Amino acid sequence: MAAEPTAKASHGSRVGTSRPPLEVTLLDDYQGVALDMADWSSLPPGTRIQVLREPADNEDELVRCLAGTDVLVVMRERTPLPASVLERLPRLRLITNLGARNAAIDLQACARLGITTCNAAGDPQARGATAETAWALILGWHKRLFASQLALRAGVWQPTLSSRVQGKVLGLVGLGRIGRQMARLGTAFGMEILAWSPHLAPERAAEAGARAVDKTELFDAADVVSLHLVLAPSTEGIVGAADLRRMKGDALLVNTARAGLVQEAALRQVLEQRRIGGAALDAYWQEPLPAGHWLLALDNVMLSPHLGYASTENLRAYYRNALRHIHDWLSGVAIPSMQPDCQ
Repeated sequence: MAAEPTAKASHGSRVGTSRPPLEVTLLDDYQGVALDMADWSSLPPGTRIQVLREPADNEDELVRCLAGTDVLVVMRERTPLPASVLERLPRLRLITNLGARNAAIDLQACARLGITTCNAAGDPQARGATAETAWALILGWHKRLFASQLALRAGVWQPTLSSRVQGKVLGLVGLGRIGRQMARLGTAFGMEILAWSPHLAPERAAEAGARAVDKTELFDAADVVSLHLVLAPSTEGIVGAADLRRMKGDALLVNTARAGLVQEAALRQVLEQRRIGGAALDAYWQEPLPAGHWLLALDNVMLSPHLGYASTENLRAYYRNALRHIHDWLSGVAIPSMQPDCQ
């Protein structure tokens, strides 16, 4: 778990001279962009900023890397922070999470240890970026863009036929803000829109241009099933073997939400047995997706590395809001705490 060179703040409000310099760690900066996304030099003089781009291999390594950290900026749910880690970080006093929720942080342990926690909001239009990613996968799959590009590079012209989406059925599992945007775009492409979630009212579905159906009908009828639920204890594994077996033989499952919505073993079985057309995925049960993962051996999947939220605009808003929370915390200004019911 290699760290980027430490950056030092050059100006800003002062920390008492009797206290050691403030140490801030930015976790899981995969692209190496965190230091350019906000004005970290506005932190108190002498502040040390550590940027970690690679995930830790184990808890002991993570504790070693965070040993001197006062403030931790975490990228969503990439690195788990259980009590067994938090209890070994005596200097840690603030965790600011980039995103609306983070089930990988033990909030009870934070409260017991006196660690303040908060969420840093992203770009207000970030959910639109997630819908855009879902549609990129849907269109890329139907137009066979990835396979065609590989073939062109190998000197093969038109290796396969594409297919249309107009006139097909889009089934949305979840009709929140992202789901409603998916419905609008699906309607623009001339698709019939079906929707299901555990508590979806027919009137609410109709307002979004969708028809509310039960779960069985959605998986039976849809040519594309796209998942847009929040992962919670009530929705974990909500798409199981029986649902996947109901899908048409050429249907596509799209997941730009959370991998945990789908039972991994069930999806693996239907893909390996080619019982459905395929899957287009942007979220995984383990991230980063490790070399040798079973998905990487299949030719009936389209994969993207969790790009739905990872836009320049969203990360810039994340880091700037995180920095604002750090300034507020240093100044004694109250900041909204993460709540257990957000997990």
